[in-house]
Amino acid sequence: MLRLAADENFNHAVLRGLRRRNPQVDAVRVQDAGLSGSDDPTVLEWAAREGRVLVTHDSGTVTRYAYDRVRAGRRMTGVIVVSLSATIGEVIEDLLLLIECTSEADWSDQVLYLSL
Repeated sequence: MLRLAADENFNHAVLRGLRRRNPQVDAVRVQDAGLSGSDDPTVLEWAAREGRVLVTHDSGTVTRYAYDRVRAGRRMTGVIVVSLSATIGEVIEDLLLLIECTSEADWSDQVLYLSL
């Protein structure tokens, strides 16, 4: 099962919904990992060390730093950019599909924009 890291500003209603639908979802908020206020490169480095795909609403800086990691040959476990215009229900459904049907290996060096 895919392991997630939720960016500091990610909609926590989505995380709660994921856990309600599947209590086995392994998702950690960066603030729960002691990374409140950390910059994007630090969060991406932590996610790579932990083997977690980062979910974020930040389509600007997070993706730029993710691609920088790939270009530099550094491990990048993946980023899922979730549109703020998508409904919570749509996002939960899409993320559950990805969590249950993909693995960490599928996400190496990948950036995906939701909604599917």
